[in-house]
Amino acid sequence: MKGQSLTKARLALGLLALLALGACQKKVAETAAAQARTVNVVSVGPHEIEGSIVASGPLVPREEMDIYPQLTTFRVQELLADEGTWVKAGQPLARLDDTLLRAQLEQQAALAKQQSVIADRADAEAERVKGLDKEGILSQEQIDERRYAAQSARAQAVAQADAAEDMRTREGLMTIRSPEAGLVFERNVRVGDMGVSTTPWFRIARDGKVELAADVSEEDLEKIRPGMSVRVTLADQTEVMGVVRLVSPGVDTQTRLGRVRVSLPVRPDIRAGGFARANFLGISHSANAVPETAVRYDADGASVMVVGANDKVVRVPVTTGQRGGGYVELLSGPAAGSHVVERAAAMLVPGDIVRPVTS
Repeated sequence: MKGQSLTKARLALGLLALLALGACQKKVAETAAAQARTVNVVSVGPHEIEGSIVASGPLVPREEMDIYPQLTTFRVQELLADEGTWVKAGQPLARLDDTLLRAQLEQQAALAKQQSVIADRADAEAERVKGLDKEGILSQEQIDERRYAAQSARAQAVAQADAAEDMRTREGLMTIRSPEAGLVFERNVRVGDMGVSTTPWFRIARDGKVELAADVSEEDLEKIRPGMSVRVTLADQTEVMGVVRLVSPGVDTQTRLGRVRVSLPVRPDIRAGGFARANFLGISHSANAVPETAVRYDADGASVMVVGANDKVVRVPVTTGQRGGGYVELLSGPAAGSHVVERAAAMLVPGDIVRPVTS
């Protein structure tokens, strides 16, 4: 009887202890919930990511003019333009020694004049026999000979005049001129050189316009359109704004790169033959993203703090993509619709209970 009473007492004490423990745990939970930090959360969802494409390439004239001499047997007598010279359309660049040509021209002009006199005289002889056919005064053979002589003399006079005109044309070519206005960016001739050359004597950028020929990967080429703004960084780190003028319709079969031509302002520090880097702006696409502030970076890599069941914080690793407009693309990580802590700098550890507030 006494043993049964002792057992009941022990059971009662155990029950009281369990009730007390449950009440304590409940109180601890209520205390933890009451002390939970309030944090702003955002949803993982689609956003327009304003990105950019970076490419590089050489600076080239928009329209290059290669100037060669048209006469090949004369020496350069005088140079009238050098590298860096701005020239107008028709402006002389160089002169050839025309001493021999002028002598030949004078001789040819004299021959042409002499032949013209002979032709006039033959015409006069032919005119005298006009209307004498079958009159018996002169034989028909004599009449025909005068007419043929006049025609022959006139033909020779025309040939001599044409030869003189050709000489005068050649004399005009003794001065090498610029076909259009532009900037001379290369000169490959010296005084005394002969007019035979496989290299252009002068290379001129029409209107001084130099543009960037950027090499862009095949997959990025489809994202670029004419008229798009481009930030171009020159060799000295100076930045200038340009505009896409032309997107190549083809891609190199070896490198898988395409050319994009970027128009640039005319400036003395933008030189043909230089090198520059282009940042193509205004390229956007829709992707699952979160604010950049939501991504935490540590020794384990990038991650976000996801608010899960019972408002507990869970660390989820992520892989980030392009950035823009304050957002960063998530290539991998929590599913769309998940709530993540807006500011990853908050001192939170996995398992913390928070009071989420939607931003």
